[in-house]
Amino acid sequence: MSRKSELKKAIGDSEREIEALEKKRSRSQSALMNAMLNGTQPDPADTEYFRVFSALIDSERENLRNLMKELAELKK
Repeated sequence: MSRKSELKKAIGDSEREIEALEKKRSRSQSALMNAMLNGTQPDPADTEYFRVFSALIDSERENLRNLMKELAELKK
């Protein structure tokens, strides 16, 4: 398989991974928002899940940027 094909597949995989992580993060985000609106202390587990998923999303977005950059350089 050519490098371009591998990169395109990896980019698609990365985009799907980001989407899945964002869905998971939205669950804890909803719980945090609900606690804020109710004026209560959020569950520490929800806070930790939000932080972990946010870090994973940031990491995967960086990976996606690198893959896209490499693909753009191959197209030159």
